[in-house]
Amino acid sequence: MDNRTNTIAGWVLAACGAALGLSIVGGLAFHAEKPEKFGFPIEAAADDAAGGGAAEVPIATLLATADPAKGAEVFKKCAACHTITQGGPNGIGPNLYATLGEGVAEGKGGFAFSDALKSKGGKWDFENMSAWLTSPRKFAPGTKMTFAGIGNGQDRANVLAYINSMGSNLPLPAAPAAGAPAGAPANPGGKATPGAADLGGNTAAPATGAPSIDPAAAVRGAKETAKTK
Repeated sequence: MDNRTNTIAGWVLAACGAALGLSIVGGLAFHAEKPEKFGFPIEAAADDAAGGGAAEVPIATLLATADPAKGAEVFKKCAACHTITQGGPNGIGPNLYATLGEGVAEGKGGFAFSDALKSKGGKWDFENMSAWLTSPRKFAPGTKMTFAGIGNGQDRANVLAYINSMGSNLPLPAAPAAGAPAGAPANPGGKATPGAADLGGNTAAPATGAPSIDPAAAVRGAKETAKTK
């Protein structure tokens, strides 16, 4: 081995030694410790349902301001599968003329409804139809209908008003009283509020703590007093 080769080998060994020394010095100066916790903590979002969340507006309330003309525009999403004219043919989906008020998955010229929808039973009232249009697959798991649904409540009310105007013409459901839960009766228990006739013509409430006076007893007392004089 000549001197040139020895020189190169010496430089390589020296470079390796220098690199090793720098690594050791760097490790002493900038040693890293294992963190107590990895990453950054992420706070879970508060569950709206746990705190009540924003209450959904009842469909009966939305129907009070629904516009059938706007509903006809929304219905264009459905026109690829459904007709809604009197005597119209079934397509991918059944003809929807006069559907509100009919039995769920009944009639419609022998349309082949899914077993999932047949098992629901009941009538197509506004509540059921609203739930169906919100999410068909949630309303009847296993349904053949692939439509995702109408999430906007007012759009749904508008299309319900339109469907109702096409052969059904059912009276709109009464909107629940402000602050009352959906479906709650206006007068719980069905008891009428007593009026003047129920109270013998006198609706004034007696004063708190006032003694009850029997008119007949008062007259008898007056007569007894007169006799003793």
